Amino acid sequence: MGSFIKFADTLSTSMGKAFSWCIVILMGGTVYEVVMAYAFNKPTLWNFDFSMQMYGAILMMSGAYCLATEAHVRGDVIYRLFKQRTQAWIDLVLYFIFFFPGVIALAFYGYEYAAMAWKIKETSWSSPAQIQIYMVKSMIPCAGILLIIQGVSEVFRSLICIKTGEWPRRMVVAEETEEMLMRTSQDEFGDNNKKESKENVI
Repeated sequence: MGSFIKFADTLSTSMGKAFSWCIVILMGGTVYEVVMAYAFNKPTLWNFDFSMQMYGAILMMSGAYCLATEAHVRGDVIYRLFKQRTQAWIDLVLYFIFFFPGVIALAFYGYEYAAMAWKIKETSWSSPAQIQIYMVKSMIPCAGILLIIQGVSEVFRSLICIKTGEWPRRMVVAEETEEMLMRTSQDEFGDNNKKESKENVI
């Protein structure tokens, strides 16, 4: 189980970091469109659909990364008060009830959706430039498969926690806002104390 967890985490974080560069590409396309439209009065026909494809790529391919790093939104006001073994049991049950049915459907029906798009070489119906979109639709089943792999990894994590009473360590952990603020305030408090100590010595 440990080797599969490492494999899934490595795959999910690598894909998330790779597709995060779509933000840079998206920004470049937006800047180009603004310059062409307002500086040269020649807006492009393709940039709107291009931006939508970049947004779609970021959204679809970052799901497994968010799951691997616990960066997704979760209502854990009560959950965090439970013992880790209890949390693991809750996760284990809910993954099978809510998570896997959805992501399996995403992969299965997403494959049919993408296959049809490839078959007809689908283009954007809303774009005067008729941009090809069948390639980007391939990300739908890919996202489903990545989520399934990461979901299996999360199930293994729950089983390990149920057995040992502790959650296995993650490769990357998303820091919650409250933790970040507390750490920042503690660092500032520590720096102020050091400064005051130096002034007292002087």
